[in-house]
Amino acid sequence: MEHLTLHEGCRVKLDDWDPDDTGKDFDKNSALTELDTLHQQMADLQEVFYASGKYALLIVLQAMDAGGKDGTVSHVMRGLNPAGCAVTPFKVPSAEELSHDFLWRIHKAVPARGQIGIFNRSHYEDVLVVRVMQLAPEKIWRARFEQINSFEKNLAQNNVIILKFFLHISHTEQTERLRARLEDPTKNWKITPSDLEMRTKWSDYQKAYEEVLECCTTEYAPWTIVPANKKWYRNLVVAAKIVKTLKSLDLHFPPPAPGLEKIRIE
Repeated sequence: MEHLTLHEGCRVKLDDWDPDDTGKDFDKNSALTELDTLHQQMADLQEVFYASGKYALLIVLQAMDAGGKDGTVSHVMRGLNPAGCAVTPFKVPSAEELSHDFLWRIHKAVPARGQIGIFNRSHYEDVLVVRVMQLAPEKIWRARFEQINSFEKNLAQNNVIILKFFLHISHTEQTERLRARLEDPTKNWKITPSDLEMRTKWSDYQKAYEEVLECCTTEYAPWTIVPANKKWYRNLVVAAKIVKTLKSLDLHFPPPAPGLEKIRIE
């Protein structure tokens, strides 16, 4: 799956990335079995990650509407201990947040060392929806590419590991998922008239995402394009990337406190 992770300086055309791709090694049943294994590995790795307190892990999820951000959180992160994990959804900025720079609310939510933080949407909304909906002039949002890269570099230099996932679905798949939300009373709350307005700007969003993926893929914070039409493959790719990253840190439990070997509990 490493071919899904971009490299600095790459060019991106989303039409070249098949959202129906499921790799060549997995079918749904084998993927679900592998996901169970990854969940256990993730739980074990999180324990030593938390105990060592050396790094923080920031997971960024971006997608078109109905792209599967909530589902990814639910199905991939379910093996994590909530004591060491927090999910932050970023919606329309509040009046207080708008009175600061656009990264203010983001920096406050960055996980501490030993913690895993998951951003459901993120600072990238300020170069996506702001651009497409013309909420700020180009000279404002375009300057944010460099500001975001500098911000993420600062985090990386301070032991924050950054994993960024773009959950890539097709226009047809989005249509089916939005229609399902309209037809299911238990999911009506997940769709608004504004979501339908956003659909009319699909091409504009695709272009905006392509530039984000190109301009904000760096050595310290690359993007991974996740084929997300098949939810089981989406979950597998994200979980595998998280587990591989945690393993690569080669962390160990801290040594016992001095004198602990002399203590006897009666």
